[in-house]
Amino acid sequence: MKRWIKLAAGVAAITLATAGCAGSSGSGNTQASSNAPAAQGGDITVWLMTGSAPDSLTTALNKEFEDKHPGTKVKYEVQQWNGIQQKLTTALGSQNPPDVFEIGNTQTPQFAAQGVLADLTSSVNDMNGSQWLKGLKDSGTFDGKQYGVPFYAANREVLYRKDMFEQAGITAPPTSNDEWLAAIDKLKAKFGSDPDFQALYLPGQYWYTLLSFIWDQGGDIAKGDGAKFTGTLDTPQAKAGLEFYKKLVDQSGTKAPKDNDESNPAQAGIYGAGKVAMFIGTPGEVATAAKTDPSLKDKTGAFAIPGKTAGKSAPVFLGGSNLAIPVNSKKQDLAKEYLKLLSSAKYQGEIAKGGFVPGTSTDISALDSDPYASVMAKASQNGRAVPSSPKWGDVEAGQNPLKDMLTAYLTGKKTVDQATADANAALNKLLG
Repeated sequence: MKRWIKLAAGVAAITLATAGCAGSSGSGNTQASSNAPAAQGGDITVWLMTGSAPDSLTTALNKEFEDKHPGTKVKYEVQQWNGIQQKLTTALGSQNPPDVFEIGNTQTPQFAAQGVLADLTSSVNDMNGSQWLKGLKDSGTFDGKQYGVPFYAANREVLYRKDMFEQAGITAPPTSNDEWLAAIDKLKAKFGSDPDFQALYLPGQYWYTLLSFIWDQGGDIAKGDGAKFTGTLDTPQAKAGLEFYKKLVDQSGTKAPKDNDESNPAQAGIYGAGKVAMFIGTPGEVATAAKTDPSLKDKTGAFAIPGKTAGKSAPVFLGGSNLAIPVNSKKQDLAKEYLKLLSSAKYQGEIAKGGFVPGTSTDISALDSDPYASVMAKASQNGRAVPSSPKWGDVEAGQNPLKDMLTAYLTGKKTVDQATADANAALNKLLG
């Protein structure tokens, strides 16, 4: 996994640690799960990550759980993202793991493939399964079985200068690709005499944004057949998504580097300098930009990443967390009861109040009052996950073929056909 995002203003950062777990394969999930003895009392250990849930939520949750299960105590521990990969690898391979733990959504298939997660397929309905956020549900699925329960999510949106839009005569945020390009032209016509102005800041290796365009065109990164995945970056749909990315870069005249991503340099800092009308980011990046210019909090608005069809936003990549139960937990029945309570509307509503998109509830009304989080939450309903391959961490942690493809195509070193063919071959090597 890659360090990911900062979420809604005032909410703690989500940091997803680097992947590359090589822990014990464990025993077969079904057999180990069925043989695990049901615990009737004693302690249950729960690991959640720092910044994931407010103390008010976990205090109430743990008390209610203990009241419903007399004789059971919740040993609640807050973990740090830094070093969590190795800590989980060690814990899940032992005979004394936590009974419930939080895991990054793109880490879930990797641990599931190692046989260290309990199969929760039969418990989905008990955990509010009909309300699950689809993108997170998919990320917790491996080889046709459910191993992760959605916890919370966040996604990207277009953050823009309302004052610049008004001065350029743009009366409403764009709702289609064509309207977006037209808005860029109006902004350039109004402010283009300033050599430092950028209608849209779009780094060349911002592959999370590329995913939206590929998915919107009906394409994907890879397709799965059971646990096997094959790259699909060379399909006409994927190429169309890449071509639209280039169109945005070329037409906007962005000065962002074509050989780096949104973190280098940090795009919120570029926006904070006051010469950028739009960038694609997360709600928390507004607060970061406002450290340079506090007036940006009032000047900034948000709209969903437009799609090719007017009025229909593009799919977005969902980052966030799932909840899981170790296959070696001796208290799986109690652990499932804990997840059942945490996935209820009552506690998922508290997640939403904290600025996150709830993973097991479609009620996002608690986010309505936040102009950035509300847009994010609505777009999340059309959210997607990266391929649920156990080797996806190798894609992000290594020489990411998607980044190389973008740079090669945007700089003209490769045609769209060659760039996608080479990236697809590299992806197949990593996932195969």
